[in-house]
Amino acid sequence: MARGRSEDIYTRPLRRLFVTIACVLLVLLVLLWRIDNPRAEGIRAAIVDRVVPNMEWALVPVTWAGRLIEDFEGYARVYEQNRDLRRELQQMKSWREAAIQLEQENARLLDLNKVRLSPELTYVTGVVLTDSGSPFRRSVLLNIGAEDGIRDGWAAMDGLGLVGRISGVGPRTSRVLLLTDGNSRIPVTIEPAGKRAILAGDTTSAPALDFVENPEDVRAGDRIVTSGDGGVFPPDLAVGQVVRGTDGRLRVRLAADTSRLEFLRVLRTREAPRIDASGTILVPAPGPVQGPPAPASGG
Repeated sequence: MARGRSEDIYTRPLRRLFVTIACVLLVLLVLLWRIDNPRAEGIRAAIVDRVVPNMEWALVPVTWAGRLIEDFEGYARVYEQNRDLRRELQQMKSWREAAIQLEQENARLLDLNKVRLSPELTYVTGVVLTDSGSPFRRSVLLNIGAEDGIRDGWAAMDGLGLVGRISGVGPRTSRVLLLTDGNSRIPVTIEPAGKRAILAGDTTSAPALDFVENPEDVRAGDRIVTSGDGGVFPPDLAVGQVVRGTDGRLRVRLAADTSRLEFLRVLRTREAPRIDASGTILVPAPGPVQGPPAPASGG
């Protein structure tokens, strides 16, 4: 204990002396650096030339730390730029999808414009809202209805061929019964043979041909168009081509893609004139009955 106290008696004054000397040197160094005097400037230059080259080892960690900070700031900037680029790329992808959808819609509308129709036919174009396809029914809903002049029974086409007919009309919507529906029956003509048949839907993608005149004369690849019989559809509307089914029946590969419908063109069909009276065409109207000629008088 006595030895420790004696050491403290000698070390404390030495510490105070060293601290005092260091403070005085620092104050003198500050004053030297602030004095605007040519002699002081020479002293400062001499001190810098002697001390700084020998202190390069001490500046290495400082330089390394500065470079590390700069690299970290550069990494942060790169990270921000990468995040902005990813955000812009996501926006570009959404714009690309929108552009592809618009391009597809434009292509389908151009296909509609390529359809050549009789000058006597007019049409209304509608957008397919929903597809109520099921194992037993094939139909779609359009965004046009009675307010647009749509009537029951009119034909509906896409840009490639006949799709079906209007089977229900509301004020602003209408339903199209597709050719593939089990309740669809339309008269058609097989070209170039000119054979008549009935296209009967059976919920498959290739409806069957029934009541074909001389089926042996019909070949795969023959063109199918509407016949116009009964005033159901206008004549010469493209329907599809004849194919031979796996069951051996004659079927039709439809020209229209009924699985991807977006726009349909409803054809305005003129109503057939009604005949209110019967018999006036073949039998002449009754007139006054004429008697036998009177005998000539002699004289």
